[in-house]
Amino acid sequence: MLEELEKQGIKMRPYWTMGRYDAVTFIEAPNEKAATKTILRFQDIVDTETMVAIPREEAIKLL
Repeated sequence: MLEELEKQGIKMRPYWTMGRYDAVTFIEAPNEKAATKTILRFQDIVDTETMVAIPREEAIKLL
């Protein structure tokens, strides 16, 4: 499945975690719509909490 997503320009990087969450997955997509579409594919098997991240360099430009 990851290979299929990469062909669409979407990168998923899952990590197992310790603490509040069992796992965290970073999704890099061309836009928020593509990321949302990817997340919705998993809605029947996981609970999600979505956060939009902005690279530091881009955030500085907003100041």
